[in-house]
Formats: sequence, structure tokens, C-alpha cells
Amino acid sequence: MTGRLNSAQPYALGLFRIVIGLLFACHGAASLFGVLGGAAGGGTVETGTWPGWYAAVIQLVGGGLVLLGLGTRFAALISSGSMAYAYFKVHQPEALWPLQNGGEASALFCWTMLLLVFTGSGALGLDRLFAGRGERAAEESAEQRATVAA
Repeated sequence: MTGRLNSAQPYALGLFRIVIGLLFACHGAASLFGVLGGAAGGGTVETGTWPGWYAAVIQLVGGGLVLLGLGTRFAALISSGSMAYAYFKVHQPEALWPLQNGGEASALFCWTMLLLVFTGSGALGLDRLFAGRGERAAEESAEQRATVAA
């Protein structure tokens, strides 16, 4: 059983990344465009306001990149940091525990994005596709050099 679970791990991680990226991007889209119920209380955040508008841009772009598995580690690092900032600057001054201060989503996104920094994109991501192309190109180049040298 462990062998089967281990062989499915990259796919489970890929699906996890896709769901987290989609949910994160939806938060950004709601704040920027007013879709899916809009920002807190409805509507959108005003363009250029600190920190709301910048957080929404990070959520939309970072979530989209994580969803696609493109630059996953870097996008997840920036996204995790923005959620840590949101938690400690916005939520934590209200109360200590996330359940009391409304910061559960910020805390969960912070830790899930940080996990993706260390695990990478898993299967089904563009990172893996481009890495595979780079490896094949390097192998072909090495074969061509060996042929020319012989």
C-alpha cells in the first residue's frame, strides 16, 4: 500500500497545488474585479491602495502561477510572505488566535504556500514540462558533441 501511495504522491501534490492556486487566485480576482462576491463587504479595492490592492495583485498573479505550476516555488514564496504580512499586520493585532481574529484564511494560505516552496509543483505543472524539455535538449546537445568529437 505504501508503494502505491508513494507513486501517486506527485499527482496528489499537483492536484493540491492546483486547488490552492485556484482558491488563492479567486481571492485576488474578487478583490480586484468584484467577482465572486467582491472584496470584504462587496465591491473592489481601490487601485493602488496599500496593502489591499497590492495583496490582491499578489493573490491573482501568484495564485495563477501556482495553479499553472509555472515558477511555483518563487510564486509560492512571495504569496506566503504576503499572507504572513496580512496575518501579523491585519489580523493578529485583533486577537492572538486565528479563530478569534478572522485570520484563518491568511494563516492557512501562508502555510500551504510555504509548503509548496519546499515541495515544488508536483505533477501536472508547467515547471515539470519545461524542466523535461531542458533535460532533453541538454542530452541531445551532449549526444551531438559526442558525435562531432568521434
